[in-house]
Amino acid sequence: MSDVTDDAAARIAQLRDQIVRHNDLYFRANKPDITDAQFDSLVVELQTLEAENPELAAASSPTQTVGAPASFAPVAHEVPMMSLDKAFSTDEFDQWHLRLGRALGEGRAAGAFACELKFDGLAISVRYEKGKLVRAATRGNGQVGEDVTANVLGIRDVPQELVGAPEVLEVRGEVYLEISEFNRLNERLSEKGESRYANPRNTAAGSLRLKDPVASAARNLRWFSYQLGDVVGGPAFTRHSETFEFLADLGFPVNDQVQVVDTAEEVKAFFAKAESNRHLFDYEIDGAVAKVDSLVLQRDLGVTSHHPRWAIAFKFAPEEQPTKLLDIHVSIGGKGKATPFAVLEPVLVAGSTVQMATLHNQDQVAYKDVRPGDTVLVRKAGDVIPEVLGPVLSERPKGLAPWEFPSHCSCGLNFPLTRNDGDAAHYCLNTVCPLQRDAWIEHFAARAAMDIEGFGERTVRLFTEHDLLSDIAGIYELDFEKVRRIEGFGETSVTNLQASIEASKTRGLGPLLIGLNIRHLGDTGAHVLARAFGHLDRILDATVDEVAAVDGFGATIAQSVHAYFADPANRAIVERLRAAEVSFEGPEVVQVAPTLEGRTVVVSGTLAGFSRDGAKDAIVSRGGKSPGTVSKKTLALVLGDSPGASKITKAEELGVPIIDEATFVLLLESGEL
Repeated sequence: MSDVTDDAAARIAQLRDQIVRHNDLYFRANKPDITDAQFDSLVVELQTLEAENPELAAASSPTQTVGAPASFAPVAHEVPMMSLDKAFSTDEFDQWHLRLGRALGEGRAAGAFACELKFDGLAISVRYEKGKLVRAATRGNGQVGEDVTANVLGIRDVPQELVGAPEVLEVRGEVYLEISEFNRLNERLSEKGESRYANPRNTAAGSLRLKDPVASAARNLRWFSYQLGDVVGGPAFTRHSETFEFLADLGFPVNDQVQVVDTAEEVKAFFAKAESNRHLFDYEIDGAVAKVDSLVLQRDLGVTSHHPRWAIAFKFAPEEQPTKLLDIHVSIGGKGKATPFAVLEPVLVAGSTVQMATLHNQDQVAYKDVRPGDTVLVRKAGDVIPEVLGPVLSERPKGLAPWEFPSHCSCGLNFPLTRNDGDAAHYCLNTVCPLQRDAWIEHFAARAAMDIEGFGERTVRLFTEHDLLSDIAGIYELDFEKVRRIEGFGETSVTNLQASIEASKTRGLGPLLIGLNIRHLGDTGAHVLARAFGHLDRILDATVDEVAAVDGFGATIAQSVHAYFADPANRAIVERLRAAEVSFEGPEVVQVAPTLEGRTVVVSGTLAGFSRDGAKDAIVSRGGKSPGTVSKKTLALVLGDSPGASKITKAEELGVPIIDEATFVLLLESGEL
């Protein structure tokens, strides 16, 4: 027995070394010397030997890529994962380039650009501490994503251990499914008589969210790295393009199409070449990206609440297909908005089957002049949202009558659809409209809001039809004995639903404001409002001016928020939510003395004790301002590692004090230099 164990131990050690070596050749050196099938056979052999000899198991084994079921718990990003500004034409890119020049100021140019492909996959961040992978998370809303560590461990491209890595290293990238692998997956489904998947992007996203990491790993997902996030103790870079070599040296897969160019015209040439080659790769791309290569200029340009000013995504012209417009229906949303949509003869567009597409509003239908019975052109706006472009007039049947927008809501209560002056949309103002009610409840339970799993359209419709539910507050007042009597709701379903409803009570103020469905208040605005006021009761008592004073808000949003909570019916729902012990608390905001009231402090470079946003927040929370440029009004310029030379020069010209991090900490405390 000892000899057998010794032989197994020797073979296991040999296999582990071989697999690690082949991973390195494949992903880092890009010079594999065996086929994928041969590699897979090595992995299978190692898995078999480890299963037969559990005493020889080791956490460092390359087979230990899957573990406990995925949790999908919320993860707050240390550095926000922002979206990118978008251009859909070269003219829009030229406008962005002009804005870039104005932002940099006279005599300064953006210089070189790093150009990359825009992968059509799922963005994730992977965090390493002391060289070990500790967490992987989806982008989510940019501030908070989902923990997908268990499933990311099953992606061969993602290293689990790094040699020579910084103390903390966060790497951003894109999870995707190769087109060839997607086709093989669909072929296997067809052989079994099962439904095929629609497109690689959705399949990759769904695979990453499987609860079983083993099943997720079997999908053979891939990953490209393209950006650094939170880094502690890493090398100093001056250019974004330098980070690609750094990532590759650590063993991360970097796409080989990255190119650094010097002019805007060369950027547009890269975009054109990428678009013409979009179908040559074994992965889907829906655009290309240009980033200002200088990290100093990136810091100077800064970011908006949505995207960095130093990057632009050029979206490829979407693919278009003709199909038959069978009918036009009107849906009623949770805020009463009436939205026409096209019912189409199913057509394959950009890799997925389209059967419905939005028509936005009455004016758009009239402008496009699409009529049921027409042959229409369909595309995916941004390769995502189905859109009807217009009719093929040469194929229009004779005598086809124009479509007329309905005068009344389709709820059956004979309530008129109204449209205010200056508003593009019609609304059903009936507060007891069943269609509006159901849509609101679905919205309240959605992932971006209260995230009540199992509370989708079917469940909502069943509960309202059985008179168990009439509004969002009723979710927390459900009679589960009656729920158990509905066909399809066994004890397990009821228990899971109860647990999900109970968990939703702790989501906090931001998700709750999203769920309340206040007109003009979007998801981002809801979280901003939650941070600004800290508790729902303060919003209930706030004046229009107090809401309008929130950064990024204006009169329209402020008046809408105030009017919403002035409505007695909405107030009654809020009180029922309070009685159900739904949390009204916003994110914790540490109260500090206004030591920098009305004064301006500029930060340049990386500080040891503050993230870039953390330093700005420290200034703003004390009543100060922290713009990206130095002026004669600047109280002080704080210098960290790798500061911007232009800021130092400007501060010296204007006589603005230049201070280090230790002095900055004292300034925050006392307000004095």
